[in-house]
Amino acid sequence: MNTGLDSAGRRPVLVVGAGPVGLTAALALRSSGLPVTVLEAESEDRVRPGSRALFLHRESLQLLGRIRPEVARSIADHGVVWSTRRTLYRGREVFCRTYPPPPEGSVPPFTSLRQVETERHLMRECRAAGVEFAWDSEVVEVETTPEEVRLRTAAGAEWRADYVVAADGARSGVRRSLGIELRGERSNAFHVVVDVEEDAADPLPLERVFHYEHPGLGGRSVMRVPFAGGFQLDLQCKDDDDPDEYASEDAVRRWMARVVPARYADRLLWVSRYRFLKVVAEAFTDRNRRVLLVGESCHLFPPFGARGLNSGIADAVAAASAVTEALEQPGTRETAVDRFAHQRREAAVFNSRAAGVALDHLRPRSRTRRLGQSVAARLAPLVPACGAWLEYAPYGPRTGAATNPGGRY
Repeated sequence: MNTGLDSAGRRPVLVVGAGPVGLTAALALRSSGLPVTVLEAESEDRVRPGSRALFLHRESLQLLGRIRPEVARSIADHGVVWSTRRTLYRGREVFCRTYPPPPEGSVPPFTSLRQVETERHLMRECRAAGVEFAWDSEVVEVETTPEEVRLRTAAGAEWRADYVVAADGARSGVRRSLGIELRGERSNAFHVVVDVEEDAADPLPLERVFHYEHPGLGGRSVMRVPFAGGFQLDLQCKDDDDPDEYASEDAVRRWMARVVPARYADRLLWVSRYRFLKVVAEAFTDRNRRVLLVGESCHLFPPFGARGLNSGIADAVAAASAVTEALEQPGTRETAVDRFAHQRREAAVFNSRAAGVALDHLRPRSRTRRLGQSVAARLAPLVPACGAWLEYAPYGPRTGAATNPGGRY
């Protein structure tokens, strides 16, 4: 592939990070005909454990379809779409609805598969599209000028480019080197996330189940979410819970037997816990408008509403569009990058607030809110809207930022 090196040894664009957001950015840039090299800190044979981000919603599949139809279809076909959503409150069902399957050949409302599988599909298409990779290339130093970006890796290699799309995650070396801070809230509250392999001989119903204040778990809430080949359990712990009592593998086997059949105790694939971060970068580009931050390098949300990966994909496609415009029309460079930075930061702020609304519902601090949930649960058999509120509230608002009229993320 033509790397696009100019006489000074400078590339038109580099992508930092080979996660799903970085791979999306690389595909989007290639769809515009630009040569792309991706710098990844880890080795090519890296192992990425756990489900991590499970959902790609319709908006994300549509974005992927515009830049590489093959990848959108393969991801949608590999994942699962469950037709039934079920919500319980203290052991009583308050909502259940089964939806018809999406029409054959249409873009589904979402698809559910482990992030490692999403990355596998994206990686295959990146290689087919001619994206180059530089593995074991952790970026530790970034310098920008009005003309270019210079990167240095931990191994001492130096790279130069007109533009950089930084998708190197929550501990972004690019962002830190630029001195851009993440601002927001960090909570000590935690959830336990468990991936479980499905029992193909006797599978559980293909439905998403959310249980408020499960009576068998001391009033802790728990959700079961199917993905291709298994399901995820997400346990909401209390503020004073000891992680060792809920997040070790032995502890998980004890409590999950109260949620799913005991045979699944020997089917654990991954156990992890996460704390709630609700932070957004103070800027999505550097002062010289040469680096564009995307995904978790510039925002971290609680997972409710699946805003993390889906917003990251929207960031990546928008960044690729801005870089393409800036390279093709140098006179509009600052306008294109500023537009990206403003619109995607506004979307991130909106998503952060929306995730906060969901978190306030899931972890109600006031007696009034808890009472409201209890009353809604009692009224649900007679007033279906009350059950629907309990079903949808944990995901936050279903709209998007005013600067993002075409989607939620």
